[in-house]
Amino acid sequence: MAESKVRKQAAAKQKRKRMAELAEQRSESARLAPAGRNWVPAVFIPIGLLGVIWMVVYNLAGGDIGFMRAIGDWNVAISMVLIVVGFAGMTLWK
Repeated sequence: MAESKVRKQAAAKQKRKRMAELAEQRSESARLAPAGRNWVPAVFIPIGLLGVIWMVVYNLAGGDIGFMRAIGDWNVAISMVLIVVGFAGMTLWK
């Protein structure tokens, strides 16, 4: 057999092997990753907006609302946690 034919066959064999490995890796990653993440913006955008709204309401009318007045400066912590959870949750979105 001519040497060039052997080289072509070896190259084709390597290419098939690489393609098989890539297909295996893709199927494994697809198996490990969740199917869809369309729920992420529907959950975490409202959570972040709730944090912003909580902060605005506390700053504008916190003294007039009974439970906000009762928890005092913890309102700032609550709103910041909600905002951070919203941003952190967005890292799940693809």
